[in-house]
Amino acid sequence: MPRISDLEAAILGLLYEEPQYGYQLEKTIEGWGMRNWTQIGFSSIYYVLKKLEKKELVKSKLEKVEGKPSRKVFTITDLGRNTMKEKLVDLISWNKKLINPFDLGLAYLNYLEPQKVVECLENYLESAQGRIKFLESSVKMQEELDAPYYVVALFSRPLTSLKTETEWVKKFIEKIKKEENL
Repeated sequence: MPRISDLEAAILGLLYEEPQYGYQLEKTIEGWGMRNWTQIGFSSIYYVLKKLEKKELVKSKLEKVEGKPSRKVFTITDLGRNTMKEKLVDLISWNKKLINPFDLGLAYLNYLEPQKVVECLENYLESAQGRIKFLESSVKMQEELDAPYYVVALFSRPLTSLKTETEWVKKFIEKIKKEENL
């Protein structure tokens, strides 16, 4: 069975329920707020569709639309469905190392004055609060819409992680102030 990237899985997952054409996929990505939890640009949709088609995970056909140009509609194949299921098992079975640019900043904190570090971390906390509010409102909205638990999880999991991270940053600021006598 072919191996697929996370980006390929994001697109393949959208085709799992119904055939779609490229622009329709973009609208679905926007509607689901997928850019909050996956990196997928508009320009990469067609590139990924070509890759999936080459791997025989999707097939396409031209569909005529009255008064408009024909469009290419993509449908998941049986191999695509099986590959997607295999990818899902992998994605939710193992904790994987995540690369966060914040850690790069931490690695070189000694190049900044301690007061500047504290200022930057306080800015980070402020920006995180905006994201926390967004995620909290998203969780509430999804629950009010009686969304499936897995849709709510797309907002509640990052919310919990971000709240934990902000608590860590607050303690880290306290440690810097104590050790640097600020």
